[in-house]
Amino acid sequence: MNRFQLFRILCRHIRLSERRSMVFEQNRVAKFVMYLLAAFMYVYMLMISVMLAVVANDSETLTSYEFIFALMPFLLVLDFFFRFIGQQTPSQLVKPYMLLPVPKYACVESFVLSSMVSLNNLQWMLITVPYAIMTMLFSEGLLVSLCFLITFQLIIIINSQWYMLVRTLLSVSMLWWLLPAAVYALLFMPWYLADIDNFFDIFSYVGRCFADYNPLAYTVLFAIIAAFFFINRKMQYHFTYIESGNAEKTKMKNVTELYALDRFGELGEYLKLEVKSIMRNKNMRRSFIVSTCLITGLSMLISFTDFYEYNSFSHDFWIVYTFVLYGATTLIKIMSAEGNYMDGLMSHKENIFYLLKAKYYFHGTMLLLPFLLMTPVAFVGRCSFLMLFSMMIFTVGPIYCMLMQMAVYNKQTIPLNTKFISKGNIETNYFQIVADMIALFMPVILISLLRVAFNEVTAYLLLLVTGLAFIALHNIWIRNIYKRFMKRRYINMEAFRYTK
Repeated sequence: MNRFQLFRILCRHIRLSERRSMVFEQNRVAKFVMYLLAAFMYVYMLMISVMLAVVANDSETLTSYEFIFALMPFLLVLDFFFRFIGQQTPSQLVKPYMLLPVPKYACVESFVLSSMVSLNNLQWMLITVPYAIMTMLFSEGLLVSLCFLITFQLIIIINSQWYMLVRTLLSVSMLWWLLPAAVYALLFMPWYLADIDNFFDIFSYVGRCFADYNPLAYTVLFAIIAAFFFINRKMQYHFTYIESGNAEKTKMKNVTELYALDRFGELGEYLKLEVKSIMRNKNMRRSFIVSTCLITGLSMLISFTDFYEYNSFSHDFWIVYTFVLYGATTLIKIMSAEGNYMDGLMSHKENIFYLLKAKYYFHGTMLLLPFLLMTPVAFVGRCSFLMLFSMMIFTVGPIYCMLMQMAVYNKQTIPLNTKFISKGNIETNYFQIVADMIALFMPVILISLLRVAFNEVTAYLLLLVTGLAFIALHNIWIRNIYKRFMKRRYINMEAFRYTK
């Protein structure tokens, strides 16, 4: 069996594992919603392509080839950050193949190669193909157009490998954010050292080299692709096989008892579990730290800049986002971490009810942080204290009520510490993505509608009253979630075991 046949078999195994997953049927409705939203995004990409083509045709100083390469750094940065939303994290199925007589790099190579030929890299053709037809095909010929499309796709492949490298390093330490910051600072150096015209001249010259079929330009391009392939191959092999063999050394840590929570009885024990899970487990701790850093950074931007004040929608969206972020990143995956020890939680009556209650209290209390961080925004007059308070209460009320419904439907165990090996295809739960989008956009749309029907103060008061009503009735709807979960407990427990 040669490497190509082995690559096809491994890719087929990955596809079959996704189809055999117990959440495959659950994802079908959510996938339809995601495809609908993707269709709208593709329409916008086509519109952007037409706009770029019109500007390129009107340009008297740059050819169409040079024009798109002058914008290439901006496109690459945009592509890099959008991959954090749409591209799966670097996790691989390696354990089933460790004892098989296959080359040691086979699984890793299949993962790296599949990331190069994934559909995510082809989405940019919605911009490049119409652009090439409108600007190059009839004026410069078919060969130039095909050369442009191939060159652009190769650059996108390089960007995908760059993203994989950065994402892998970020799984080790958040300090690796300094690497992309340094690279992009170097990339845009001609702009802030000279001017924007000098920046465009440099990258348009790169485009001219590709348009003139300069062999050195293409040699460098393929050399960069090969370099990224071997770097990612080595790095993925290093982390996945060390992690799968549990070779990482652990350090002894002091145990925090949290005696202050003892006064709450059994509920206090589950509050301790929630706190200690974040303190002791790498993935949960990392997710909590990232969310806290994002909330802090976004609050500072809103407080001291005016980047979000383009219209009322963006103003409301970013303020809502600071409150919803904790729930959208951690509460949305409720019960998935507990899937690692679900059998133990089911040993006593109403354990799950107290666990759900503890999660609600913990995440509700954590919203005091964004509220305090956003108070400078109210002090400088960019929003009112009523808006901040009503958004916090509304988030604790109906938003968290909606997100906690996922306790009934989440059936995939998320790893507590492993980052590079997986079994449960965690990132393919589109149901969670749809719930996140509803949590983010529903409050903004509701505020806009209430402003039209009433005035701004009345809109926020209605949100406040609604949130307080949900908080007052939280025992009722949490018990409803608990009862529905218990009806499905054997289905969920089987799925948790399968994806563990």
